[in-house]
Amino acid sequence: MGDAGAASGGSGITPQVVRRDDLTVAISFSAMASPCEVLLETQDLALAHELAGLAVDEALRIERKFSRYRDDSVISTINASHGKPIAVDAETSSLLSFAAHCHVLSEGRFDVTSGVLRRVWHFDGSDRLPSAAAVAALLPLIGFDKVDWQPPNICLPAGMEIDFGGIGKEYAVDRVLGLITARFDGAVLVNFGGDLAAQRAPASGEWRVGIERPGQHRSAALLLGLSQGALATSGDTHRFLLRAGIRYSHILDVRTGWPVPGAPASVTVAAGTCVEAGMLATFAMLRGAEAEAFLETQGARHWALRL
Repeated sequence: MGDAGAASGGSGITPQVVRRDDLTVAISFSAMASPCEVLLETQDLALAHELAGLAVDEALRIERKFSRYRDDSVISTINASHGKPIAVDAETSSLLSFAAHCHVLSEGRFDVTSGVLRRVWHFDGSDRLPSAAAVAALLPLIGFDKVDWQPPNICLPAGMEIDFGGIGKEYAVDRVLGLITARFDGAVLVNFGGDLAAQRAPASGEWRVGIERPGQHRSAALLLGLSQGALATSGDTHRFLLRAGIRYSHILDVRTGWPVPGAPASVTVAAGTCVEAGMLATFAMLRGAEAEAFLETQGARHWALRL
């Protein structure tokens, strides 16, 4: 395995720093309910420990700031505003404007107010479906077009919620990559739960990235090479319901409140940034049976897997 150690930052989380081989150091930790890894092509363990602390601190900063599960997050403050306008900081404003842009580009399919549907949908692999009435009761609380967003002020109607779950992890990947490459000019790969971005190729040629086989954990269906740019995957491998032989994906149609029919099990997209790749992958899944056709029209390099 090689030399191993722990780095410490101001977060209270201790990442593991392990020399994977003579050229590569692996940094691993957990954040945003995902396994996180940073690969660095360096022999400088002291530098690797420094960058490990940087990566952990930034990932956890973003999680604390934008998590819907924390009472002290910006998102919770917005969601508890009860229809009163709130002024937000520049970073939050940028993400809200991006969410508004995605809502328009996706013709309303991508909607950061749709998180309220989790009150009735629990994608735990069981056969428990919500009632049609329970789903229908939540539909009036969904629709970014109902939000009064005039940067930097947001007025969220009472009962509605904002949820950055669809963009937060990809944003964190891009942020961490940017912070690391500002201090390190070698090859680096940032991988948060399968959403990843690279600064440049290692000496071996390319970073090798496995795409999980739908329905088979820890089994790769594809092995892709990445030199620079990003890959993001959207799918239902880990979050679904199964009833009477029908698989219900966690990708929900905000117009009906029910899973999008006919979508691939997973879609992986390559793009310049992780945020862009994640946006296109999610847009494709929201198109259901037309996912592959949508990505073809976008000219996006992609891989769609079906069960």
